[in-house]
Amino acid sequence: MRDFIARRVASVPPSGIRRFFDIAATMDDVISLGIGEPDFITPLPILEAGIRSLQHGETHYTSNSGILELRQSLSSHLNRLYNVHYDPKNELLITVGVSEALYLALTAVVDPGDEVIIPTPCFVSYQPEVIFAGGTPVSLKTRVEDDFRIDADRLESLITPKTKVLMIAYPNNPTGAVMSRDRLKAVADIAEKYDLLVLSDEIYDRLVYGDHKHVCFASLPRMRERTITLGGFSKDYAMTGWRVGYAAAPASILDAMRKVHQYTIMSAPTMSQIAALEALTNGEEHVQEMVGEYDRRRRLIVSGLNELGLPTFEPHGAFYAFPNIEASGMDDETFAEKLLHEERVAVVPGNAFNAEGNFVRCSYATSYEQIEEALERMRRFMKRYG
Repeated sequence: MRDFIARRVASVPPSGIRRFFDIAATMDDVISLGIGEPDFITPLPILEAGIRSLQHGETHYTSNSGILELRQSLSSHLNRLYNVHYDPKNELLITVGVSEALYLALTAVVDPGDEVIIPTPCFVSYQPEVIFAGGTPVSLKTRVEDDFRIDADRLESLITPKTKVLMIAYPNNPTGAVMSRDRLKAVADIAEKYDLLVLSDEIYDRLVYGDHKHVCFASLPRMRERTITLGGFSKDYAMTGWRVGYAAAPASILDAMRKVHQYTIMSAPTMSQIAALEALTNGEEHVQEMVGEYDRRRRLIVSGLNELGLPTFEPHGAFYAFPNIEASGMDDETFAEKLLHEERVAVVPGNAFNAEGNFVRCSYATSYEQIEEALERMRRFMKRYG
């Protein structure tokens, strides 16, 4: 039966994240620093809005583009935060999470043979999604010495006549890196110089810490007309299971994405859209509370990992630490497997994110107490192997 599987699908390995989750699911007393999901329950007002929608019989399809009131609220939200305006009627699309938005964007703009430059380490789905769309992913390696930020000269050196799209994702998963406005402007200049479309995944836009501020790529001069912005509600509002995200883009591009959306999904879940509207309307207090707690956990895990002899640069966004584990004498796969089996702590090997060198991803989207216990278990582990 394997002869019936499309070669582009068969060539892509299963997710490196899921393998460790599947192993951990068979074990007791596991502390997971692997999953990129908030441990918070969706805030009560948002939950209640979704429940009310079901009780009131709002269980039918919405417009393909999503509920207009939600798109209007989202437009105001992006304008208020980042001074970038999108027409709710033809430049915003509500999707089934950011995952669908990514699929729609690549399917709508990538032709066979087109090259898509992807800074790595990156989220596990980026390169496979490019392959599924018929494109060719090209890795732009970022380095811990540069705080995993894009180097403009390196980017320019990878551009060929086949290059069509540049994908960026800051705050970054798995590293927690952020990009300053000046650095992003250098990237924008290259995109303009070579007439590239930029696909900017900004799902962690509200999860930034200290004095750092998120810069929406489309808000940079002349970038709005060549940028597809992807965002959502999963991380900022602890709404992963609701599966609601969005895409913002110029009307001609969004129209192509909507066409794919019409033939594959129809519309995002109605109750999830209504909950998302409540999140935009009354969720800010809850976002700030969660960001404050993530920041507290961030400081704990980064200092703890460094004390264990696992050098960890300071992440300024998302909820991940990305320690170098060379001091253990193991590669990332072996480290993750031994740590899971011997100390019941789950982390994800860096190679799942196309990272060079020996890194693992540790999520601090779990409780402070769980992180303290995980660090104690890792301390025992490193005494044996460090």
